[in-house]
Amino acid sequence: MTIRGRFLTFEGVDGAGKSTHVQWVADELQRAGLTVRVTREPGGTALGEKLRDLVLHEAMGLDAETLLMFAGRCEHLRQVIEPALARGEWVVCDRYTDATYAYQGGGRALGAERVAVLESWMRPALQPDRTWLFDVPLEVARARLADAREPDRFEREGAEFFQRTRDAYHARARQYPDRIRIIDSSRPKDVVREQLRGEVRALLGGAA
Repeated sequence: MTIRGRFLTFEGVDGAGKSTHVQWVADELQRAGLTVRVTREPGGTALGEKLRDLVLHEAMGLDAETLLMFAGRCEHLRQVIEPALARGEWVVCDRYTDATYAYQGGGRALGAERVAVLESWMRPALQPDRTWLFDVPLEVARARLADAREPDRFEREGAEFFQRTRDAYHARARQYPDRIRIIDSSRPKDVVREQLRGEVRALLGGAA
């Protein structure tokens, strides 16, 4: 019988530096002999990538934005995440539902309760086995974004938006302390990766 894979997610405000570590963790898992599927949200499927472009670049109301996030997520679960886990693969995902609680629920002040209603339409029991929340002071995140590519509509938001988003992420971490591990990503990259290496080894030991 195939052993079900593990589901790992990376979270954090824009500029926290999480995306630089996604492929690195996937490579660590592959070196351990695992089959790994790397994916992202918004995105992950042909439909999801089209919705990503809309959400990141087209003006829209908050309800439409949130519904599009979950529409893409439903297809992502159906087409990519659940089949990969069933095959015994480990799924490494850049953002998942915690991001909607943080960005739409917190940053845009929709509220966690309304996000939870939409989550209940999917498979709320399917939560990541581990979530790494990359966290930096907002001034550090903003400075990193200033050196980035042309910003999308989220990255153009002001400091108050990102403070609400960060606060919502921390609320999720307090709610799910066994799943969500906070990574201080203001530290040098090699120090962050040493912590991640220890986390990955612990997960691999638990999967043995």
